[in-house]
Amino acid sequence: MNEVGHSLDRLEAATERLLASAAALSDAQLRGPSPLPGWSRGHVLSHIARNADGLRNLLVWARTGTETPMYASAQSRADDIAAGAGRPGTALAADVRESAAAFASEAASLPDGAWANQVRALSGPPFPALGVLDRRLSEVEIHHVDLASGYSPGDWPADFITEALPRVAGSFAGRGDAPCCVVWADGSPRQEFLIGPDQAGRPQLAVHGQPGDLLAWLTGRGNGITLTVAPGGPLPALPAWR
Repeated sequence: MNEVGHSLDRLEAATERLLASAAALSDAQLRGPSPLPGWSRGHVLSHIARNADGLRNLLVWARTGTETPMYASAQSRADDIAAGAGRPGTALAADVRESAAAFASEAASLPDGAWANQVRALSGPPFPALGVLDRRLSEVEIHHVDLASGYSPGDWPADFITEALPRVAGSFAGRGDAPCCVVWADGSPRQEFLIGPDQAGRPQLAVHGQPGDLLAWLTGRGNGITLTVAPGGPLPALPAWR
């Protein structure tokens, strides 16, 4: 599938950008706090590596038809991330690179028909294996920002923003802990999403702005200062994106 090859090229480029940022950080900086509560920058890189392993498991599931969980459990996921977080930068970088290469190799070997096979992450509903590629790119691009090393949402590629925004906004739909509002991205054609609890009729509150600014706000990587609230007032408080 040409779509797969294109996605893997984008993933490789995103991973190289991430590794370049990581290489500029000292071991002491990698042990320092990231913007994510309770996580150092080393935790961020360790997570990115283990995420590649987990998503590769889903591709194996799609290829073989044998259920292969992304992680053994939520606790084992957390334990593996913590176990690798304190390593030197060279070891963390090698882990990120090697796990990304193993993921790419598995993706390249997947038969065309297997991409439609249903897989399931640690939580949430099943989805076609092709969605694994978008999820992996989101992990690399969004967590690159969490290194707090100079890469910001303003550096996200436009095609990544276009593809990630509907999925991220859609993840807030029906959530009882999210504000009930309509969110749209300025531009033509306008992308519009309903978030928060299900209700009859259109919500009275709306938030809109540039696609990248919306994606940063929805993922908790931006303060939303450039967004517009209608009919007015402060931005609604969002729960953590998941």
